[in-house]
Amino acid sequence: MNTLALGPSWLDPDYLIQTFGPIGVLAIVFAESGLLIGFFLPGDSLLFTTGLLITTGKLDMPLWLMCTLIVAAAVLGDQVGYLFGRKVGPSLFKRPDSKLFKQENVEKAHEFFEKHGPKSLILARFVPIVRTFTPIIAGVSRMNYRLFITYNIIGGVLWGAGVTLLGASLGKVEFVHQHIEMILVGIVLISVVPIVIEVLRSRSQSKKAQVRGGDHGDHDAPGDHDAPGTPNPPRGRHAKR
Repeated sequence: MNTLALGPSWLDPDYLIQTFGPIGVLAIVFAESGLLIGFFLPGDSLLFTTGLLITTGKLDMPLWLMCTLIVAAAVLGDQVGYLFGRKVGPSLFKRPDSKLFKQENVEKAHEFFEKHGPKSLILARFVPIVRTFTPIIAGVSRMNYRLFITYNIIGGVLWGAGVTLLGASLGKVEFVHQHIEMILVGIVLISVVPIVIEVLRSRSQSKKAQVRGGDHGDHDAPGDHDAPGTPNPPRGRHAKR
């Protein structure tokens, strides 16, 4: 199966699966679920392609076993991310930017976690980049461990097994075979939509805050509301005299 590489050829899901096999898929899922270096790896498209290749016989692996292993890798990845977050604590927010680390990614994940609470561990699974940093933020926030495990497992099952089974189901449809490039591009675009919406919302809120600040500044200006012809009340040091 030839797919359209969504970026460098070594990040193309089909290339990764054909080159590294099931072990490579599990390693990527693990890394993307909780290791800082895994945020750029393909997640949704990789799982979808894995399911598709299994159902078409191009990947020799029982579907149920692959789904089980993927869920395990996803849950363990988040577990490592949580423990890492508990260990590094607030120092993560002071870490300088590098080629593989951007402070803004941590801040986005933190905002996502603060907004959605424990259920963010489920929702973040379907949002690239955010899913890598959210379990780490949960650890930094010292989220109740039992609660974390519960939501971690639910999210791992819904995302890991869900997306893989979706690929396996649609893999039987001829249209998918003929337009696999479009399907994978669509999956990536859909998964990025929440990030775009959040960015636009943040910009909108920032502009509103600036406008409000400007309005308050205008209201506070001396003499703006004084009636014509009436003397201004004493202000500043002159009021003390």
